Order: sequence, then structure tokens, then C-alpha cells
Amino acid sequence: VKEEMKILTQDKGVNSFKMFMAYKDLYMVRDAELYAAFSQCKEIGAVAQVHAENGDLIAEGAKKMLALGITGPEGHELSRPEAVEAEATLRAVTVASAVNCPLYVVHVMSKSAAKVIADARRDGKVVYGEPIAASLGTDGTHYWHKDWSHAAHHVMGPPLRPDPSTPNFLMNLLAKLFTSQSSPVPDDISILSQSHSSVRHSMPGWPGLVLEDLPSFTEITMHSGKMDENRFVAVTSTNAAKIFNLYPRKGRIAVGSDADIVIWDPKATRTISAKTHHQAVNFNIFEGMICHGVPLVTISRGKVVYEAGVFNVTAGDGKFVPRKPFAEYIYKRIKQRDQTCTPTPVERRPYRGEVITLKSRGTEDDSTAGTRKQAHS
Repeated sequence: VKEEMKILTQDKGVNSFKMFMAYKDLYMVRDAELYAAFSQCKEIGAVAQVHAENGDLIAEGAKKMLALGITGPEGHELSRPEAVEAEATLRAVTVASAVNCPLYVVHVMSKSAAKVIADARRDGKVVYGEPIAASLGTDGTHYWHKDWSHAAHHVMGPPLRPDPSTPNFLMNLLAKLFTSQSSPVPDDISILSQSHSSVRHSMPGWPGLVLEDLPSFTEITMHSGKMDENRFVAVTSTNAAKIFNLYPRKGRIAVGSDADIVIWDPKATRTISAKTHHQAVNFNIFEGMICHGVPLVTISRGKVVYEAGVFNVTAGDGKFVPRKPFAEYIYKRIKQRDQTCTPTPVERRPYRGEVITLKSRGTEDDSTAGTRKQAHS
């Protein structure tokens, strides 16, 4: 696996690898494997990503819920409460710090996990947190909805949290609204992401596409006054481009950069609905949300691919962009710390004192065990 990671990074343009700390007996990796994988990521200049949940505790929690007869969507959250997300997040940060490897925590869904990341960043650790639009725009109270289908459509991993203050808490971290000693703190959470998956047989996932996600995000960020346009662009584009070594080709409007541009009408409104969204599913967790700010035109590499509700794309228009390892945005600090923070042994004169040898119990009585003195060579 290490050799394949090296080939992917050096020859195929892949500079990030995702590890799952959940899903026991399927994807889950344990601490020793995390340490080995993080070490290899650092060696080849990649970004280590983790899905942070304690798989062992989730497995036990699932058994407990089934024993109690709880088989509905609420059992999903009850079997994996935010404590198991926070514990795994702290463990991942600890392992990455021991290796001095950059860490990217995907799908930050709880206040507890977000606090771990924010504290780590304030301590100077190279770690990044990524909430998704779902964790900012809704909460886990839906798992207790009387309609099974409605509740099941909100099942995702890590789950939405039933604490209704969670979205606002995560938003404040993302918007850099928390202050320390009357001064703005560094980014606590750096990137907004979207993750698309269809619910099938109650498998975790949610239908989230950028066309729906970003308007909902503008509604709860810019329209609410918590972000300005510059911060919005940073968390939805520029920061990710820098972390994954796509900047300045991506995440910037400049000569030489790809012309990837979305033109917004900040005064236009749109109501999100499963009846009108561009997804082959019949449910939307943002159903009924009125969004102030609507994308009018999308330009990809200089080509207009969306305008006035009409798509102008064909299969194959997308393009894979190879990413070089050792992104300067993150690895500059990593390399500097290797140079200045690597432990060195203490130089001492050789020990020349007394050395005592004790024989093990059972071969000779302790009271008669002999001692001998010898010079230390």
C-alpha cells in the first residue's frame, strides 16, 4: 500500500488519502495503521484525511440500540453520539502531531469535534476542519420525526446533531466570528465542502449538489451578515485550492489561472425544492428554504456551462487536474518544524558509577542475592 501511495502521488497527481476511523470490520483503521499511513503521507508530501468516529464504540452502541428495540433513524445518532466523533478527532490530531503530518478532518458535524480542531489550530497544529452544508443548514432533530421516510433521508455519517445550536456554532467558527482578547483568531474551520450520496436501504448519505448547497450557504452566511463575499470565496474555493495544491490555477481570478467563475445575482431569490432541483431524488433536506442570492452563470475553464437555468455540458467536459505533492501552503510549516523541532539526544559523559545486578525471584532468595560492582566501560 505504501508503494502504491507513492506511485499515485509521484506519477498520477493524487496528493491526498482518506482514512476511515469508523465502519468496523469494513474500512476502519486503528492507531498503528493511522501512524503508518500518516508517516507515509508526510514522506511523499500528501495530505492525510480522516473520517473521524470511534468505530469500536459505534459498534457497541449499535448493539445497545438494537437490544433496546430502537431500529429507526434515531438509533443512528444515538449509537454514534458526538462524543465518539470528538474522541476520534482528538486521536487523529494527536497521531498526526506525533508524525508532524498535515491533517484534514472531513465532515465536521458536532460542536465537540469542532472545538478539538479549533484548539489544535490555536496551538499551531497543521490541521484543517471541513463542515458540510448539511451541518450548517439543518440539525439532527429530524431523526425523531414521526414520518420514517423523512427521518431516514437525514441519515448521514457522522450524523447531524440534535443540539439545535450546532449549525450556528459551526458557522461562527467558519466565519471567524469568535475572538480572543478582542482580536480575530486564525481560521478555526477552513473549508466548506459538499458530499453527494443517495439514500438506499437507509444507508448513510444525502443528496447534496453545489447548485443546491451554495445558494443555501449564501442564505445562512452572507445574507445573515456573518460573512462577506471575500470570506465566502475563501471557504468555498480558495482555501481548498491552497490545501490541495491547486492554487493559483484554481481558487483565484487572474491571468494564467483557469477561468472558473460563478456570477451571482445577490438580489434574486430562489426556493429550494425537490420538485425543481437538478437531482434524480425525490427529497431535499433544505426543502422550502428561500435563498437570497442565485447563481446566474457558471464558467468552467473559460466555457459557459450554465446560464439562465440551462446546462451546456456533455460527457467528457470535465477534466482531471493532477496535483503535485508538498503543497507549500501546508508543507512549508511542516518542513520548518522538522528542521527546528526534531528532538536531539543530550550529550553526557559516560556513567562510571555503581552498577547492581539482581537475580530474578525463584532462582535465589532475594535476601542472599549478591551484588557486584563494576566499572562502566
